[in-house]
Amino acid sequence: MYNLFVTAVEQAWNKPFYEYDRSRFLEYTNDKLVKYFKDLTDKKTTLLKSLPCLFAYEGTKSSVRIGKLKSIKERGRAILIEYELYTGIPEIPFSSIEPIAKLLDIRDWEMNRTHWAVKDEDLIERLDSASLIKSNQIKPSPISKKIDDLTETDIPLPKITSIQKFIGKILSEKKQADIEIFYRGHSDKEKYRLVPSLFRKDDDGNYLYLENEHILYRELIVSNSSDFTSDEYTLDRLVRMQHYSLPTRLLDITSNPLIALYFACKSNSGKHEDDEKEGEVIIFSLKRELIKYFDSDTVSCIANLARLPKSDKDQISFDLDKVGFNDQAPIKRLIHFIKEEKSFFESRIVPDDLRKIVCIKGKKSNDRISSQSGAFLLFGLDAILDEKGTSNIKVTRIPITNKINILNELDLLNINESTVFPYIENSAKYVADKYKFKLIVKSNKSL
Repeated sequence: MYNLFVTAVEQAWNKPFYEYDRSRFLEYTNDKLVKYFKDLTDKKTTLLKSLPCLFAYEGTKSSVRIGKLKSIKERGRAILIEYELYTGIPEIPFSSIEPIAKLLDIRDWEMNRTHWAVKDEDLIERLDSASLIKSNQIKPSPISKKIDDLTETDIPLPKITSIQKFIGKILSEKKQADIEIFYRGHSDKEKYRLVPSLFRKDDDGNYLYLENEHILYRELIVSNSSDFTSDEYTLDRLVRMQHYSLPTRLLDITSNPLIALYFACKSNSGKHEDDEKEGEVIIFSLKRELIKYFDSDTVSCIANLARLPKSDKDQISFDLDKVGFNDQAPIKRLIHFIKEEKSFFESRIVPDDLRKIVCIKGKKSNDRISSQSGAFLLFGLDAILDEKGTSNIKVTRIPITNKINILNELDLLNINESTVFPYIENSAKYVADKYKFKLIVKSNKSL
């Protein structure tokens, strides 16, 4: 494995340190490595520091350097690295790297994005084979591992196997007067992460939809404009798009723990083997004062990012003062979108607001939101919700097994496909399946 560091800051690698936004860590990294390194424990930072590093600039005309990490420190939403470039190895023109880019898992367009990737390739061996360096110039790493060798030991949590145990667990959680609680269910705790559908990646770490967010937004409105005529705010439209399964920067949560339990047990694929996979219910706890509503100005600022092209969002600099920040062309365009729904909005955006994750109680504009007691987490620019939670959002997890039996118990409480998805086609499917002939095999053994 090796670390690939890319930046747009000129002469950045002439300094002994650099700071990455946490959201840029593990971009263009395969899914196995993302899952392993998402929590930077001491063990994992030690491993990252043992790996060789390739330091590059955005574009393909600059040269790259080889070096090693000296320290990794998490600082809020940033990660500070200190490093050392190997003095005995000269700069390598990127044009010499390009012929072996695929062998190094450097993807198309990857060099146009500031980020820190971890690659499951042997950097030194590849460069040596291409006669770009001599492997004996670099001291071998004391730790040499491939992704398949990585393991992480966790203390297993007690698993929930019935509604009775689940409710007991929920009621045992202490709740303070100023704290609001929400829930989310995952049917496969190993597969699903706390990421909105817009930010999802394939197994190789490539974004599936993020590049075309503004196109997705407009295309659905163009195709189904009559469905959006009653929507007042961009958030309203995003909620409706989420309802129709379009990838958005919204993550569904619920105030009803039994709804979350239903989703933790219900397989999306319908395959029997998925019923055996362990699910989980995630509990989100946050102060009531942090919850926003559908008409919040902060929500309007973040929601309207969906209308900005990716090139505009990439040009936004957060290193300017408030005046300079709001004087940027992409921010002026964003303010124009906001004023379309709020003509009174002042032409000033607080920079940090655009990078927040906010919890929203939206309008109950459709039966599905009402039936699921729905709320949302809205993700700002490059926002990441750590799987262990943040300073504002506490995250705890309840493992779920015995899913088929729990679904049957939920059915007795009238929580099923017909009530969770209240449409006539779902009701018809539920009724047909419930009363479908099922062969009961009787035992020949005498009582």
